[in-house]
Amino acid sequence: MKVKIKPGKNNENIINIPSSKSIAHRVIIGASLSEGVSNISNVNYSNDIIATINCMEKLGAKITLKDDSLTVEGINLLDINDKEIIDCNESGSTLRFLIPIFALTNKEVIFTGSKRLMERPLNVYREIFDKQGLLFKYEDDGLHIKGPLKSDNFIIDGSVSSQFITGLLYALPLLENDSTLTILEPYESESYINLTVDALNKFNIDLEKENNLFYKIKGSQKYKSNDCTIEGDFSQMSFFSALGQINSIVKIDGLNVNSKQGDKAIIDIIKNMNGNIEEGNIYISKPSNLIGTIVDLKDCPDLGPIVMALATQAKGDTHIINAGRLRIKESDRILAMETELKKLGCNITSSETEVFIKGKTKIKGGITLFGHNDHRIVMALSILATIAENEIVIEDAHAITKSYPNFFKDLIKLGIEVEEYDI
Repeated sequence: MKVKIKPGKNNENIINIPSSKSIAHRVIIGASLSEGVSNISNVNYSNDIIATINCMEKLGAKITLKDDSLTVEGINLLDINDKEIIDCNESGSTLRFLIPIFALTNKEVIFTGSKRLMERPLNVYREIFDKQGLLFKYEDDGLHIKGPLKSDNFIIDGSVSSQFITGLLYALPLLENDSTLTILEPYESESYINLTVDALNKFNIDLEKENNLFYKIKGSQKYKSNDCTIEGDFSQMSFFSALGQINSIVKIDGLNVNSKQGDKAIIDIIKNMNGNIEEGNIYISKPSNLIGTIVDLKDCPDLGPIVMALATQAKGDTHIINAGRLRIKESDRILAMETELKKLGCNITSSETEVFIKGKTKIKGGITLFGHNDHRIVMALSILATIAENEIVIEDAHAITKSYPNFFKDLIKLGIEVEEYDI
């Protein structure tokens, strides 16, 4: 799918931000592993969330979808057919969260995925499986694994991805014996583990945390059902808060002001760039004279693309650090943004882990950009397109369905002219 975005001022309609994908993954998995029935409301059915739902159904959960809510009848006993295919589509969270859970069975399962998913690093799990003498092997049809996973003193590199830590924290309480989990520094994306611990607590799982780097996990625990409402997603809010900074006022609803989401850091990032954003029941982002600054993405890598877009509209130098993990997402997000922003005339360079942008750049438009099959690249470029001098076409725009299927509809609600058409 292509979209053509015509530059123009947005109106002051209020945007309701979709629910957090990160929290929804965790709650759906917890409910699926629980005794009893859980009711989950305010669910945004992105492709990634649908992937997690489908995979948990393969494990035996009964999940019923209705409008923006779902009912989950949990699993009494982990049971799956031998050599069952578990399709994670393009969802890295689904893949990494579920490998240890499916390894609780003694059945061989085959994990598959689309696009770049199966190329993303899984060596953390490979080392654990090799140490325990378990099957972990890539074949032509996907990744073959076979448990059962055993209790152990697990040591995890904290610099690769917090998703490995989350996967183990879900699985280890279901083992018969106790385990420990030690996280080696540097520890990135710790905020995501805070979301994991919150979700586990909701479903009756107790974790003993001695410090940020060490957990004791009691075995033989049982998940218990719970009703949950998913809060709004600050990673998606970041695009509209950026729109308010560089275009016209944007009012944003549906967020938890006390949220533990790491991507809430977008508020401080904007303020550090001299941006004007008001927090409260309704967040209000207002046009600002942005100034370049240093932005640390250690705990919020998903903000990378929109921060790069904002930086092109900030006077002076913006230096983005601890950005290396952007290179192993749905695309190499540093390379993707550098490629597309240069087409727009922006001054951007990068190293393996840093990005350097000099602004402010006038966006002329009148060109075609490529979305790199990456939802966050498409959305970040779309926000910039609204202030261009001429319309911009973005190819591969269907990538938004991964996390925010209604993104363009919400832009249209704000008065931005967006034309979608198939290619």
